[in-house]
Parts: sequence; structure tokens; C-alpha cells
Amino acid sequence: MPAPTSAITVPNQMRCWVLGDPGQLTLTEKPVLQPGPAEVLVRIDAIAICATDLEVIAHGAPATIGGGLPFNKNFTPGHEYMGTVARLGPGVDEFAVGDRVTVEIHAGCGRCPRCRQGMYTSCWNYGKPEKGHRANGFTTDGGFGQYAINHVNTLVRVPEGMSDAEATLVVTAGTAMYGLDSMGGLVAGESVAVLGPGPIGLLGVGVAKALGAQPVILTGTRDARLEKGLRLGADHVINVQREQPAEAVRKLTQGRGVDFVLECSGAPSALNDALWMVNRGGRICLAALFPEPVHADLGRIVVDNITVFGIRGEGRSATHRAAALMGQKRFDATIIHTHTFPLDQLPTALRYARDRVEDAIKVVVKIH
Repeated sequence: MPAPTSAITVPNQMRCWVLGDPGQLTLTEKPVLQPGPAEVLVRIDAIAICATDLEVIAHGAPATIGGGLPFNKNFTPGHEYMGTVARLGPGVDEFAVGDRVTVEIHAGCGRCPRCRQGMYTSCWNYGKPEKGHRANGFTTDGGFGQYAINHVNTLVRVPEGMSDAEATLVVTAGTAMYGLDSMGGLVAGESVAVLGPGPIGLLGVGVAKALGAQPVILTGTRDARLEKGLRLGADHVINVQREQPAEAVRKLTQGRGVDFVLECSGAPSALNDALWMVNRGGRICLAALFPEPVHADLGRIVVDNITVFGIRGEGRSATHRAAALMGQKRFDATIIHTHTFPLDQLPTALRYARDRVEDAIKVVVKIH
């Protein structure tokens, strides 16, 4: 990988995609902004497409620009990017020009009670850049372009020898990490079921095994994806089109159920399935967005002392911990990287991700 350099030539204008009406992206130019105090300018080298990007482009939510939907506001979406530090803001000495970095999405305001607790993904000033909050690709410009401004708190050094494409996956692994370790309290030897072999679910398998979970059970509908879960460390896989998931999990755990469920599918039955496969005193982390209200046996939460919580992204510096595990080769995140496209083919890349063309899982766009 290239060594850090003291100078990178930065143009005045950059190429980037801008969101107009729902589903309408235009490749255009914008000025390259100057980083302020505690900020750096990142030259974006690669960006992965997340399912949430597809929601933002098509429907607007959960992005919010100026207190409203992001359409026709000169907004550039995209959030799972990595790149090279190109300029430093005043007073920044934590990084040097030329450093390879990957990024977290959220920079909290730093002044509300949640940020002071380290829960900056739950910032009370979410969507208010005038109060210091940033969520690149959601409330401020994201990474479907050549450059972006990032707060130093959102930067993670790319481990030595890691490719650009793999570095874009750190935030995905960090989301699973946040749910499993700091929020979920997972300890070695506990049993885990992961529901849904999408990007977060698959890397959730890798993270859970790296943290010492035993066994790790993955459920889903596609055998090819379940096979990738085995390669990432799953001890058992369940195709829910052939088996009832809660019954299968109970059978694999001698009737006890698992200690922890990481729900990554957003399926209508997923919460109820999780309630019936977790054991007494167990925990359920909801990491997927549910498009509609769901029905679940909430009485079981009370009777069995079950803890249910949700996460939004990769809080409490989880990306740093995920990058450490990936740098140590504790799991191979590149297993989920299936396709690569250049920046000017972003619409095609989005179509591959949205329609799962050729069973696309994680599609990466190379920018530099």
C-alpha cells in the first residue's frame, strides 16, 4: 500500500452524484470544501453500497437535510467509504496527509447527554449541523463523490495490507460489533443466532466467532449466502424455507435456545422468531429496519426476562474494534464483496445491489 505523503494535489472542483427527485441521480461537479477545526478532507478511494443508501435514494428517509427529505437539495448520498487524508483542518495533528482511513458515519454534537455517554449515534441534536452533529450520507454530504469532510472522531486507520475494498466493509462489521459487544455484552462461550445473511448478518457471524461465541447459528433463505456464513465461521446454518427457525435453533441447543440473537433480516416474523429461540434472560439485538409494524408475543419478554434493544449504525467506536479484528485476519470480510464498478457506473452498481443481480451482496464503487 502507498506510504503517507506530505502533499496531495486537491482540485477546486470534484465529480460527485447528486440526488434530485426520488430515484434520480445526476453526475455533476461541486466545489471541494475546506476542512474546519477537528476536521479533515478525505479523498474517497472506494465506497460500498448499503441497503440504506437504496432507501435514501428512493424514499428519502432516514436521511434528513435541513429538517426535511433530501430531494433536490444538492445532496450527495453514500456513507460506507474509505480513502486518503488529503488536507488537515486547523489544529488537527491526529492524522497526516496521506494516511489511509476508513470512516464511521456519525459524529455526534459532543454536547448532549447521549454524546457525553458515548452514544453519539443517538445524538439528541441529530440532523443539526449548526450544533455540531454530522452523519455523512444522511444529514450531510456523503461519499458518492471524490472528496468528503470528516470529523477526526469518525476516522479509523486502515490496517496494514488491507485493500481499499475490504476497508469499505469496516463500518458494516462495526455495526455488528456495536450490537454484539458494547451494547449486547457478548462474552466468549455464549451462543448466538444471527437472523438474515445480508452484509451485517454475515459479518455479524464473523464478529461473533472472533469474540468467542459458541455455537453461532445463521438463518436465511438462500443456500449460497448460508454457505458464505459457514466460510465466515457459522457452526450451523438453517434455511428457513425448509425448517421452522425457532424450532431448529432449539433443537441445535438441546432445547435451551441461544443466549443472544442478532436480528438482521427485518422480516415480519423475525422478532417473534427471536423471542422463541432465545433462552431465559437472553438478549435480542435488532439491527435491521422493519418496513412495517410487526406482531410479536411481547408477554414472552416479561415472563422470560428477555432484553430487546435496537442499534443505529456503529456507535461507541465499534469500527475501531472491527478494524482490529479484520486486520488480525480473525475473519475474512472480503467473502461478502461480490462486485466492483467505477464511479461513473454508480446507477448500474445500485441496480446490482437493489435487485441482487448475480446474487450481489456487497457492491463496491472504486473512485480513485
